[in-house]
Amino acid sequence: MSDILKELSDAASVRTEDAKRRVPPEVMKARALAMPSDEFPFEDALRRKGVSLICEVKRASPSKGLISKDFDHVAIAKEYASAGADCISVLTEPTRFLGDLRFLRDISEVTDVPLLRKDFVVDEYMIHEAKCSGASSVLLICSILDDDRLRNYLRACEELGLSALVEAHDRREVERAVECGARIIGINNRDLRDFTVDIENGISLRSSIPDGIITVAESGIKDHADIARLQEAGFDAALIGETIMRSMDKTDTIRRLRFGDDSC
Repeated sequence: MSDILKELSDAASVRTEDAKRRVPPEVMKARALAMPSDEFPFEDALRRKGVSLICEVKRASPSKGLISKDFDHVAIAKEYASAGADCISVLTEPTRFLGDLRFLRDISEVTDVPLLRKDFVVDEYMIHEAKCSGASSVLLICSILDDDRLRNYLRACEELGLSALVEAHDRREVERAVECGARIIGINNRDLRDFTVDIENGISLRSSIPDGIITVAESGIKDHADIARLQEAGFDAALIGETIMRSMDKTDTIRRLRFGDDSC
């Protein structure tokens, strides 16, 4: 595990222990189990024709620093929804991404678009938090979870009616995700050891994912040409953050990503 991943994982553990002191695990789990359970709307959205777009509400990142100075998470999510985003990813990691679980709760109150809690999940408690905060899906990162925890977290998601986007970066992690029973696998084109990005990473690994598993390309997707390449490679969806977040006209950027520069 890289130093940055260890830092973020350790910080998530500390954060979760603090949260447990405020709301005990058994109380949070009971609340999550009492929430309505839909029929996996996140997965349904990713199965739509073409490459579905998961548009990310993202204030900052360890590699790029502050991305959005004038950050209004609710307004951004509303614009994504009106522009036709298939799903919305919400960063809730506070230390390096400047996210907040409150962002997820706020956004869930203003849109019916399926929401992904994007964080460094290191405890089942965080899955229960996600459900209670309006998420339809959570991110599970292979590189910070061993197989036992990955399987347990997948079962916890299933129990709550949550989808799990299982993130892999290399062939072995893809194999682990498949072996553990992932229904959605995201291939991160960003190497979290040094933060270099290469869209070819996802394209080369796509063929190693069996048919029937939903596939998501993450990071480094900049334009419609990239989307077209991903569709040709067989991807079902693309998770896009910085390209849209840096845009002054997010609606137009989403349209161009989906249809190209010549669309009207």
